Amino acid sequence: MTETTTRQVSLSRTEVVNGVRWLAIAVVIGFAVYQLSGHWAEFWTTLGDIPLQSAVLSQLMVMASLAATVYGWQVIIDHLGTPVGFLRSSRIYLVGQLGKYVPGSVWGYLLQIELGKQAGLARARVFVASLVHLGVVTVSAMVAGLIALPVIFDTSPNARWMLALIPVGLVALHPRVLTYGTSLVLRLLRKPTLEYTLSGAMVGTALGASGVAKVLQGVHLWLLANAVGAPGWTGLALCVGAMALAMTAGTVAFIFPAGAGAREVVIVAVLVAAGVGQVEALAFAAVSRAMFLVADLITAGGAAVTARSTLCR
Repeated sequence: MTETTTRQVSLSRTEVVNGVRWLAIAVVIGFAVYQLSGHWAEFWTTLGDIPLQSAVLSQLMVMASLAATVYGWQVIIDHLGTPVGFLRSSRIYLVGQLGKYVPGSVWGYLLQIELGKQAGLARARVFVASLVHLGVVTVSAMVAGLIALPVIFDTSPNARWMLALIPVGLVALHPRVLTYGTSLVLRLLRKPTLEYTLSGAMVGTALGASGVAKVLQGVHLWLLANAVGAPGWTGLALCVGAMALAMTAGTVAFIFPAGAGAREVVIVAVLVAAGVGQVEALAFAAVSRAMFLVADLITAGGAAVTARSTLCR
């Protein structure tokens, strides 16, 4: 097979995969529109009932959660070499995360690696930081999601297998296990393995930062839902668990841009099980999605602007 033919086959496969991804996205959007088609009036009424102050505070919670997430990533990247600092870390992480809106969440990580390279960091270092951070975020989300799991079990008994993943995830975060696993991945990619054991203090700090981010994301959802009288103070913990599980589902569903569809399914399922109407739950999920998009654009834009202004000095 000639080089030209190989390239043509590769391009054809890429086009097929992209076509399937966009078809899946269209199906998700189609189902959402179908569910709302008979309830447009109720949907817009729900959105209109959210007070401005609640919406603003909810948006600020999302942006604060991004800051906590960046800090967790910074702790890891600083542990792997010369300290980068929060400002440079935010430029790499936040701008890179915009890649998640392209079908296939891997683009976000690839963009982070290239941005890190432009900032003078080795690609392997940024890759390891993102890999470790992904594990930390996933485990913290599963732990926080324990709050909402009983509600999930009531509607989806088969989801009980998730309980088995939590102890496995916690063991995987042990410094020695995490170091071995990371080195194994690097070895498979034919990259130099880690020369030292990852610090337990680093893992704990990153895990704590991720936990703070999950709480802030839950408060974000609670501010929206509580603005129209549900789910009340008792639902705050449930919203934290719901958002933790939703964000994890969005990460796993990498075929969709930023986990489109998967995140909303979890949010709606938990809120409906908690007594929120389905139309209202769909409205909150839609608003939450929009707020995360706005927060990503604002924070990434701010990081890019500061990077450019720094370079111009």
